[in-house]
Amino acid sequence: MRARLSWPLVAAVVLVACSASAPAQGKAGAIDTLLTRYHEVGAFNGAALVAEGGTVILEKGYGFADFEWKIPNAPDTKFRLGSITKQFTATLVLQLVDAGTLSLETTLAEALPYYRRDTGGRVTIHHLLNHTSGIPSYTDQPDFDDIMRDPYGVREFVERHCSGDLAFEPGSTFRYNNSGYFILGAIIEQVTGKPYQQVLAERILDPLGMRATGYDLSGPVLEKRARAYERRLAGVTNADYLDMSLPYAAGSLYSTVEDLFIWDQALYGDKILPAGAKAKMFTPGLSAYGYGWIIRPQPIGPDKAERLTIGHGGGINGFNTIITRVPDDRHLVVLLNNTGGTSLAAMTTGILDVLYGRTPPPPKRPVSAVLYETIRASGVAAAVSRYREIRSSGQAEFDVAEAQLNRLGYELLGEKRPADAVEIFKLNVETFAESGNAHDSLAEAYMESGQNELAIKHYEKALELDPTNRNAVEKLNELVKR
Repeated sequence: MRARLSWPLVAAVVLVACSASAPAQGKAGAIDTLLTRYHEVGAFNGAALVAEGGTVILEKGYGFADFEWKIPNAPDTKFRLGSITKQFTATLVLQLVDAGTLSLETTLAEALPYYRRDTGGRVTIHHLLNHTSGIPSYTDQPDFDDIMRDPYGVREFVERHCSGDLAFEPGSTFRYNNSGYFILGAIIEQVTGKPYQQVLAERILDPLGMRATGYDLSGPVLEKRARAYERRLAGVTNADYLDMSLPYAAGSLYSTVEDLFIWDQALYGDKILPAGAKAKMFTPGLSAYGYGWIIRPQPIGPDKAERLTIGHGGGINGFNTIITRVPDDRHLVVLLNNTGGTSLAAMTTGILDVLYGRTPPPPKRPVSAVLYETIRASGVAAAVSRYREIRSSGQAEFDVAEAQLNRLGYELLGEKRPADAVEIFKLNVETFAESGNAHDSLAEAYMESGQNELAIKHYEKALELDPTNRNAVEKLNELVKR
């Protein structure tokens, strides 16, 4: 299954600024070495900030904000944040709750009079904040790719794309949901009588002096804005256009690593939220999700002791991002990347290990890139043999995970090479036979190549291995009708 929005070209590494001078020895130097290596293997292109005990020890840009003009990334480069936006939306809602304008038990129908009352009367602000509303997420809709270039008004979008029948009883299940946070933005506008971006500026950004953060619209000229790219196996390409009225309060903000440090520090005080409201925001519910944050202990450092972390990631066309806080020690890691999806969580873990005195494992070369070049030079059969050789010989410098073959297969599908994609997905199923996702991807490739019986077989297997696979259900229904 292809990854959806949540919201081997190697560029030069450029040191733009470092508050700790990045000595050859010490934690800042070790973190810089780690991120430089991630950049060299094509896994990171962006800006990073690391604070230890509330003091910034590293802030640096890696690679290019603009590949065409070779403009380097820097600590003051502005990146789209994707779903990191949700913590700002949650803060605005909690401010309104603290002021008595809303309650966490206020229903959607009460807060937003134009919302359908049959479902809106059962969903509360609390359900919207912690992804337990049951409202279907608009980014999961089959036609999302068809509408993402179109501008919408807030009410129009809520009524057309955020008002589906409930998928489960509110409060019973966690399911990450962009519709919920879009609706929260609409509620903020409804009760304040002001546009979301104005409320955001007046209540958070201006009081904190976050002058490099705002609602990202494509029209206005924005100084030092990073361009959006996707890192394909064939090279870096421009990301698909997305009208920013769609991510809205679920994923529309831009910021810098420097401004997100200001945000982190503000959360230790009461200027933006009083202690009681912050306690609610940072209380984990189902699947460790609070209000706009994921709160969970993680094993970090040489002793692998469990330390409480509070964080969130973001993904939006051409960008992925992560902010991770360790409040007990006031550590902070912010990574903003402008070449599409990558494993920022693994990088964050490595950085935290350095902060706690453990040498992190080095990043591995993506086997997908090696196999892609092999296919171009010698064909798909040679690539299959090369993967088996790398895996059987235990070449530790390569990442041979399922996701690598999945990425290669979808790259080939995107190049209209379904026969080659089938061979790669077959290899993935052979290697990871108990993965429902591997069977789902192979089924899609068979479907693309017109082999519907084999597609049905593997969608059924995918569903057997993962009964929650809604994509497999939809595709089987589609295939049965043919």
